[in-house]
Amino acid sequence: MLHALEQRLGHRLAFLRTYCYGLCMGTADALPGVSGGTVALLLGFYGRLIAAVTALTPGRALAVLRGYDPDRRERAREALLEMDLQFLLPLGVGMVTAVALIAGAVSALAESHPLALFGFFTGLIAASAIVLFRSLTLSTVEHALAAAAGIGLALLIASNVLQLPGSGVVLIFLSGALAVSAMILPGVSGSLILILLGQYVFLSSELTAFMRSIRDLALADGTLAGLLEPGTTVVVFVAGGVLGLVTIARIVRRALDHHRGVTLVFLVGLIAGSVPAPLHNIGEAYAWTAETVLLTGAWALLGALALFALDLLAGGFDPE
Repeated sequence: MLHALEQRLGHRLAFLRTYCYGLCMGTADALPGVSGGTVALLLGFYGRLIAAVTALTPGRALAVLRGYDPDRRERAREALLEMDLQFLLPLGVGMVTAVALIAGAVSALAESHPLALFGFFTGLIAASAIVLFRSLTLSTVEHALAAAAGIGLALLIASNVLQLPGSGVVLIFLSGALAVSAMILPGVSGSLILILLGQYVFLSSELTAFMRSIRDLALADGTLAGLLEPGTTVVVFVAGGVLGLVTIARIVRRALDHHRGVTLVFLVGLIAGSVPAPLHNIGEAYAWTAETVLLTGAWALLGALALFALDLLAGGFDPE
């Protein structure tokens, strides 16, 4: 009896700890320049995260769905254990909680204080690039070319010279695939990808509207029609994210396994090239005057100092 109680308590504590891990990862990924993958590395569960994500295969999912058959029930249990859902589910719930909370704050600040918000983000991204490049070595021509390619690609996307194919639902789907894939990579933030693609504020607003619609429905103040539009956006984004986890994330992980140095330099180059991306949001709201430049610089400095302080507290980023 006592042993059973201890086991239940242990399971609940493990669930709570993993949920808190998810809160930390979600908070990091919701802020450009701070990486959820790096948080996972620092907290010591990155290996388990990657193992669990790569275990999410169609074959195992099918085995779980066939668990209604008594003859296949044992295989269904094995597939569930292999996918480590007892870890992924509370982690995912924690991440969603953090992202939803921050999305609401971002939506409000994007309307009321866009200069402060995006100036701060600019500093976060710039400082992140400095911290990460400092931990890498550009010892070969191959490394230098990879860094230049990453910076150039990000600059072309940020300036709208290069764009994802399609618009509307297609763009949301592709944004989900790229952003969620980035969430599990060390050094790269999912929100950074969304800022680079020009979808960060829109998707934050849609997620906030979706959460508000659910709350209104629960309080009998809302309608299903009010839930439909933001709900569709969220579902399409999540569907893209699932596809990204089982495709793009695997490709990048394979590249990291076989060409780690070059791949990391390219990814950090993407971050460096993304530094100007938040400034487009400021330019849409304000004319670029001397005062605007000074205020943006002040907020960027604050963002950079926050990132440097976080790096100091975390003990630095070890790419190895």
